[in-house]
Amino acid sequence: MRETLERGLPALGFDLAILPPLERFAGLVLERNQVMNLTAITGPEEFAALHLLDSLALAFVAGLEDESVVDVGCGAGFPGVPLAIARPGRSVTLLDSLGKRVDFLREACGMLGLENAVCVHARAEEFAAEQREQFDIAVSRAVASLPVLCELCLPLVKVGGRMLAMKSSHSQEEIQGAENAVHILGGRTAWVRDYQIPGTQVVHRVVCIEKVKSCPGKYPRRFALIKKSPL
Repeated sequence: MRETLERGLPALGFDLAILPPLERFAGLVLERNQVMNLTAITGPEEFAALHLLDSLALAFVAGLEDESVVDVGCGAGFPGVPLAIARPGRSVTLLDSLGKRVDFLREACGMLGLENAVCVHARAEEFAAEQREQFDIAVSRAVASLPVLCELCLPLVKVGGRMLAMKSSHSQEEIQGAENAVHILGGRTAWVRDYQIPGTQVVHRVVCIEKVKSCPGKYPRRFALIKKSPL
C-alpha cells in the first residue's frame, strides 16, 4: 500500500505528509470490514489505488480548495475522508443513511483527529430540509444514477457552487439522460473530465454540474418517488 501511495500522491499533486493518516484510515476500514460490510476491495495495492488515490483524484481533477463539502452517500468514507485528510482547512460533512457506517466513520475520524469532518446519519432528501443550499460542493461516488443523484445533491449546493459526480468512463448515455433533471434543479453541466488513477490502467470520470439558480422548493421529493420517477 505504501509504495502505491508513494508513487501516486505526487502524481496528483499531494505531499507525502498525508500518507500516514491515509494508511491509518485504510487500516481502520479493513479492520472493521471483518465484522461489517464496508468494502469488497481488500488487497492493499487495490485499496490504495481504487479508494484512496481515486478519492484524491477528485480534488486534482476538479481543483478543489478549502470549500465546504458534503459527501452524499459516503459509505465507508470515500471520497470524503481522504479529502478531509488532504486539506485540514476543508470542512467535510460525511452523510449516509446507514447508522452503523456513520458510527464507524465518527469513531475513525476521532481516532485520526479530523476536526474538519462531521459525520451525519440521515437520508439526503431529509438532510436537505435542514441544510438547503448550505454547501459549496456536493460530491458522490457510486451511489445512484445521475438523474437520481442530481435530486439528492443539488438542493444541498449553494447557488454558484458545484456538484461533482464520480462516474464510470462509459457514462455518456447516463449524462445525456440527466440533462432534464439538471435543468429543473437549477444546474447546468459545466464539464466532464476523464482521469486515470496513477499506477493503474483504470479510467474514471468526473461530471461537474454548476448550480446557477435556486432549486424549486418541492425538490427533493421522497426517495421512493425519486427512484420510481426520476426527473
